[in-house]
Amino acid sequence: MTGMVVSRATDDRKRSAGAVSPNGKPVTSIVVAALTALMIACRGPQVADTLVVSDDPELRVIAHELLLDLAQRSGMNLNAPVRLARRSRDELVGYLTSQLDRDLPLAEARDIGDSYWLLGLVPAEFDLREVLLAVYTEQVAGFYDPDSTALFVMDDQPAEALRTVLIHELVHAVQDQSVDLGVLTARERGNDRQVAAQAAIEGHATLVMLEYLTEKMQGLPVDFTEVPDFAAQVRPALQSLSAQYPALMKAPRVIQESLLFPYFEGAGFVQRLWQEEGGRPSPLGRLLPQSTEQVMATGSMLLTERDEPTELVLEIGGQIRYSNTLGQMETRILLEDVAGGDPATAADGWDGDRFALVDGDDGPAVVWVTVWDDAAARDRFVATLRTALGNFPRPATLEVTAIGGRPGAILRVGSVPTLSAVLFEGGGP
Repeated sequence: MTGMVVSRATDDRKRSAGAVSPNGKPVTSIVVAALTALMIACRGPQVADTLVVSDDPELRVIAHELLLDLAQRSGMNLNAPVRLARRSRDELVGYLTSQLDRDLPLAEARDIGDSYWLLGLVPAEFDLREVLLAVYTEQVAGFYDPDSTALFVMDDQPAEALRTVLIHELVHAVQDQSVDLGVLTARERGNDRQVAAQAAIEGHATLVMLEYLTEKMQGLPVDFTEVPDFAAQVRPALQSLSAQYPALMKAPRVIQESLLFPYFEGAGFVQRLWQEEGGRPSPLGRLLPQSTEQVMATGSMLLTERDEPTELVLEIGGQIRYSNTLGQMETRILLEDVAGGDPATAADGWDGDRFALVDGDDGPAVVWVTVWDDAAARDRFVATLRTALGNFPRPATLEVTAIGGRPGAILRVGSVPTLSAVLFEGGGP
């Protein structure tokens, strides 16, 4: 919900039946084995010492073995040295706290909490910063910091997990040499675009990691672009991670989904992209998804008929405390949690939205404006949400309208001053 997902190594433990790899073995069982078996030292392409900078001999040796192979699998070039170091858990907490102070000041965190409370997504008096810090610190095994262009590994990582952590995070280091990861996930881009970009970033690293580990486990070449319905195999596996992390399990569902979405949906997005486009084009350039809707797109909607999100600007007769987008993914969660909508169709036809938190006549209030592909999609959304107006924490109304000639709807929770919406088609930063 904030676009502030910190890179984490995935450590998936799960079982399910399904598609098979090119050599006939079940994909999910291979992925399980790849992520849970002891990672023994294996010889790989060697890279010049000048491309790995670290005072830690173990990190330096593993990075030597991995870097060129991972860059090739990523479809990106390795152009500059990668710096690696170990950090203590206390140093991690300090780093994450400083990041939260910079990217999510206390006042803004309270406004986001109030907005999501009014929309029925989190409990009252929700402390967003406290929850995020708890979730991040219990999950992070290593992270790449674009600001310092360095990769850090927690010093409490067991030896058998170290290689898996580095495989994932080294892909981020390679990514950052091709594009500016900080720009792609900048807060100014808005919540939904941030999550979509994070999905491309994390999905790319997750797909490369799983492919590499699977190939090493099998001892045979593996190309995950040849695996049908790959996302369906990965999704339950990564979702099962929540059972291992108490802080994540305690977090509201919208936070759980926002943190896991970039991994399971992102990996599926990159895999479909490579299938449709051919080769291994970067998902971080011209193909970067601009919405969570695009991350989940399939078939012609993935490339040739890509649906760019509609941008909305709200003008309200009163000062706006906070404004952002939910996007299709969080809209779906709202419809499922607040209104009991069908997860298979909830939010289908979403084309754009924006909410704003204001001080109403009798306390904080929120207005949420949505635009839809067609009237049928809008009407389905309205019919689902209208039955749940009594579930919001303050009196709520839902208005069917046209916005710039497009099918739209306006939800008001609390007393919202006069509203006008300005429509902007597609585009965006």
